[in-house]
Amino acid sequence: MRQMNFKTTGLGVAAGLGALMLSSGAAFAAAPPPDPLNSGDTAWMLTSSALVLMMTIPGLALFYGGMVRKKNVLATLAQSFGATCIITVLWMVIGYSIAFTPNTNASLNQVIGGVNQLLLGNMGLKSINPLAGTIPESVYMFFQMTFAIITPALIAGALADRMKFSAFMWFMSLWLIFVYCPIAHWVWGGGWLGTLGALDYAGGTVVHLNAGTAALVTCLLLGKRKGLGSDNMAPHNLVLSVIGASLLWVGWFGFNAGSAVTSGYNAGMAAAATQIATAAASLGWMAVEWIIGRKPSVLGMISGAVAGLVAITPASGFVDAQGALIIGFAAGVVCYFSAVHMKKFFGYDDALDAWGVHGVGGALGAMLTGVFAKNAINSAGKGWLFDGNAHQMVIQFYDVAATFVYCAIGTFIILKVIDIVIGLRVSPEVEIEGLDINLHGEIVHG
Repeated sequence: MRQMNFKTTGLGVAAGLGALMLSSGAAFAAAPPPDPLNSGDTAWMLTSSALVLMMTIPGLALFYGGMVRKKNVLATLAQSFGATCIITVLWMVIGYSIAFTPNTNASLNQVIGGVNQLLLGNMGLKSINPLAGTIPESVYMFFQMTFAIITPALIAGALADRMKFSAFMWFMSLWLIFVYCPIAHWVWGGGWLGTLGALDYAGGTVVHLNAGTAALVTCLLLGKRKGLGSDNMAPHNLVLSVIGASLLWVGWFGFNAGSAVTSGYNAGMAAAATQIATAAASLGWMAVEWIIGRKPSVLGMISGAVAGLVAITPASGFVDAQGALIIGFAAGVVCYFSAVHMKKFFGYDDALDAWGVHGVGGALGAMLTGVFAKNAINSAGKGWLFDGNAHQMVIQFYDVAATFVYCAIGTFIILKVIDIVIGLRVSPEVEIEGLDINLHGEIVHG
């Protein structure tokens, strides 16, 4: 009797286990595929996006606003704020689509993206862009939007004190669509420079050389400020500029480390390289200024820091700490001479050194990326010094040259059209009295 009970019980247990296994198998077969998103990566990229947005407002706004004369400070702040607003809308309408979505025509895709995401019409809650990896496409779009915002806003450093606000807003709009978006696609969106193997981790050419070149063309077309060389054009409030530069420095970790699009090893190395290069560049600028001018200026310290941030941007995810140190120090020294002495020698009026820091620093960083990129850091980065890949220097030169030429020509055409239609520059009377009261009806008190 006991034996029979044991057998009966055993058969029951076996039947129960079998049923459980069958039900589990059915449930397993019916289970949806695992979610490809990573919550840690998504949280980091949301944070990075906010940091990069902070670089424009308030970072760049205060950095530039403190360096102009008091009568033009509100106009300078308005340029950063206005650019943020108009570019946000245009990025949503067309910019993201033509920069970062594939073109159905494979040949055209080497030059410009597609129109699948006009007005973000096909972006759902769970949309995925292959470029986004483990984060939602909405977050990737937002992150790239902040890059698109700061790039044209940087140009304002060259046109300070003398451009109409209406002309500025038109310029920001047209430049974003016809200059920034194509170059971003060439390098990051699947275009020909990325296919060629150009290394630009976070925007040495796409952002900084691009903006710096446009700044140079703009200040050449606008001409010099009234009273340059005779009037006092010293910064009205360097405290604002130091605060702005500090916000740029902190925000840049979102810029560079965020370009890893993950919260992993590459983000950590990019953050470390950014900090090291920035400090080295500020020291480099300070040292040269101390030797030549006998005094290290506060303006020089913060300008050197920004130069280091610019130069390490294309290299941050491809180089080690030693490479970052050399790139940063070189940027501080080279950008000192380009910002302080080059414009004096050639006689152009780059008011706030947008070309001298961003243009020259971006080109220098892009070329030095080809020298110091290290395969042990990132499999995409094989440079001349560590991996013996001298051909990378040729590719980096193509990247720099193509960006400079296309941007210079495109910027020139856009500015000439705006000048013909509504005019670029304020009247001499407005320039002398100040842009704040004449363009915005307000002044800074105290």
